[in-house]
Amino acid sequence: MSHQSVIHLSLGSPTHAICVVGMEVCLDFSGCAPQKCTSFTISGSPGVLVDIHDTVLDITNEETATIQLPLSDPLDVLVTMMSPSSAIDGDKVSVSFYQPDEEVPVATAELYLTGIAVSLDADLFRSGQVEVASDKQAKKNWVWGPRGWGAILLVNCSPADVGQLADKTKKVFFTEEIKNLSQMVLDVQGPSCVLKNHRLVLHTSKEESEKARVYRAHEDGSSTFELVLGPGRHTYDFAPLESHLNETFYVEATEFPSASFSGLIFYSVSLVEESQDPSIPETLVYKDTVVFRVAPCIFTPSTQMPLEVYLCRELQVQGFVSAVMELSERSNSQVASVYEDPNRLGRWLQDEMAFCYTQAPHKTVSLVLDTPRVLKLEDFPMKYSLSPGVGYVIQGTKDHRVASMDSIGNLMVSPPVKIKGKEYPLGRILIGSSFYPSKEGRDMSKALRDFLYAQRVQAPVELFSDWLTTGHVDEFMCFVPTQVKSEDEKGFRLLLASPSACYKLFQEKQKGGYGDMPLFEEVREDQRHSNGREAKTINQVLADENMRKQNDYVEKCINLNRDVLKRELGLVERDIVDIPQLFCLEQLTNVPSSQQTKKLYARPYFPNLLQVTVMGKDLGIPKPFGPQVKGTCCLEEKVCQLLEPLGFKCTFINDFDCYLTEIGDFCACANIRRVPFAYKWWKMVP
Repeated sequence: MSHQSVIHLSLGSPTHAICVVGMEVCLDFSGCAPQKCTSFTISGSPGVLVDIHDTVLDITNEETATIQLPLSDPLDVLVTMMSPSSAIDGDKVSVSFYQPDEEVPVATAELYLTGIAVSLDADLFRSGQVEVASDKQAKKNWVWGPRGWGAILLVNCSPADVGQLADKTKKVFFTEEIKNLSQMVLDVQGPSCVLKNHRLVLHTSKEESEKARVYRAHEDGSSTFELVLGPGRHTYDFAPLESHLNETFYVEATEFPSASFSGLIFYSVSLVEESQDPSIPETLVYKDTVVFRVAPCIFTPSTQMPLEVYLCRELQVQGFVSAVMELSERSNSQVASVYEDPNRLGRWLQDEMAFCYTQAPHKTVSLVLDTPRVLKLEDFPMKYSLSPGVGYVIQGTKDHRVASMDSIGNLMVSPPVKIKGKEYPLGRILIGSSFYPSKEGRDMSKALRDFLYAQRVQAPVELFSDWLTTGHVDEFMCFVPTQVKSEDEKGFRLLLASPSACYKLFQEKQKGGYGDMPLFEEVREDQRHSNGREAKTINQVLADENMRKQNDYVEKCINLNRDVLKRELGLVERDIVDIPQLFCLEQLTNVPSSQQTKKLYARPYFPNLLQVTVMGKDLGIPKPFGPQVKGTCCLEEKVCQLLEPLGFKCTFINDFDCYLTEIGDFCACANIRRVPFAYKWWKMVP
C-alpha cells in the first residue's frame, strides 16, 4: 500500500484531484451528506477501483453502484487509480445520497480524477530482469530466503578503477562492463498538461550516496554515461516534464558491506507539485522507493573445483612450478603468470590475497581481495596479472609485516555444513586469533575481521592460531573434497596436523628395525644447516624429550581447535583425517628486534604436509623428506594410505629450499581461482 491521502467531497461543485496510480485515497463525504439522508451508493469509472471496508462489509466496484449503504456506520471508502488517465479529469467517482425508503437520490457529489503513474523499479524478484511491482511497499523492504525479494547491487571491482580518481560527471562503459551494473527504471505517465506543473527528484541519503553511483546514458547513444547520483551528489532534479518519461539508470556499488555500512541503499523518486503562488511552498505529491542490497564478498573453499592457477614463475622454484603446471593440466585449469617483486619473494600471493566472488541475479564476478603490504599502487603486482573479467579490491591493513595475522592469509573457508538444523550452504569462514588477551597476543585486525562478519553469508568461526609462527590457520588444517555427499557423508574431509600420529608412525618403524633411518637424507647438508635442521634419525627424534614436550604443547593447541571445529561445523571423528606432522618452537623471525618477545612459536619441523594444493582429486603435497623405509619415505607412504582410499592422487613436490627458507611455504607462491557455489547467497537466511 502506498501513501494514503484524504479527499473531501462537496455538493456545491465537483471536486478535482490528481491521483497517483496505485496510491490509495480516502474519500470523506460525511460532511456533505444532506440532512435526513440515511444511505448512499458510490460508483467509479472503469479506471478506478473503489473499496469499502469495515468489520462486516467487503464490497468492491461491481456492487457499490447498486447497493445502498448506511451513512450511520463509519466506513473507510478507498479509491485507487488503476492506470494513468488519457486526459485531465479523465476518470470519475460519484457518491449519491438517499433518504429513507427512497430509490432516487436527492443529491450527488462528484470527484473528477486525473491519474498519473510514477514508478521506480528494479529487479525486485531477482530474476535478472526489471519488473514493475504491484506492491509498492514491498520495494522498500529487502527480505532474505528462498521466498524473499529485493534488488541487488554489485561492487565495481574493475582493476582499472583501483586507486584512480574517476571523472565526477561522466564515465565510459563498454558493453561487457555495463552488464555488471544493476538497472533501475523510472516510469512517469499522465496528461502532459498536468505533468508540466510538477517537478521530479531522484534522491538518496548523503551517507548512502557515498556507497554507490547511479548513471544514465547520454542521448547520443554513445558509451559515455552521465553520473546522476554518487559521492558528493545525493539528489538529481529532472528537467521539466513535458510528457511521458521512461528512463533506465545503471547502478554500481563502490564498496562492500562493512562494520559501518549495512549494505542497504535506498533510492527514491519524489513527485513535487510546484506552487503558482511564490509565497506558498511546493508540495510533495508522491514518493516511490526501492532498496538495493550490495552483494557480499564470498570466499570459496579448497573443495571447489579449480578454474585458474596463478603462479610466480620468476622464482627459482622450478620443482614447484612444474608440479603445479602438471596438476593444472589434469584438472583442466588455466595457468596465469604473475609478475614477481624480487624483494618479497612470492610470499604475498597467498598470504595477502584471496580469490572470491560476488554475485547478483544478472552477473557473477570473480575477484581478488587484496590485503597489501605495500604502500604504492605501482607495487601491487596482482592488479596487472589478472585475467579479463576478474575484479580486484583492496582491503587495507595496518600491519605491513609479511606473514602477519592481520592478513587474508589467516583465513580459510569450510565447505557447506549443517549444524543442529542450521544450514550454512556457502560454508563458514575460519579465521585465526589469539583466543584470549595477552601481552604477546596477535590477532587479525579489527577492520578486516569486521569486514568478514559484515558479509553475513559465511558466519565466521574464530580458531586459536597464535601459537604458530605465521599465525595462519592453514598451517595445521586443510579441507579436501570426497565423493558426492550423502546423509552420512559430508562430501569432504578435514585434514588436521597430528604430532601424536607422527610419533606413533615413528615408533612403529623403530619397532620394525628402522630406527637408524634419518630425516632429510635427500637434502644437501648446506640446505639443512641454512634452515636449522639436522638429519636426525627416528631413534634420535623419539629420544628428544624437549621436542616431545614441544609437540605435546602443539597437540593441545590443535585439539582445542579440533573441538571448536567439531562443534561449529558439525563434524564427527570420521570426518577428520590425522596427518602426521612434527613442529618445533622458535622465536619469531619476521619482526624487528625491538618487538621480539621471549615467547616461542611453532614452526613445522619438516615441510608441512598440511600445505596442500588441492586440485579436485589431485593433491600437491610438500615432500616431507622423511625417513626412508625400503626405499620409500614413510611419511609419504602413510599419507597415501590415508588419502588414496578416499579417491585422491597424491603428488609430493620436491622443493625444500622454497619451503623452509625465507621464501616461506611454497603454496604461498600460487593462488587458485575456484568455481563459485551453485547456491545463490540471497536464498539463505543468515
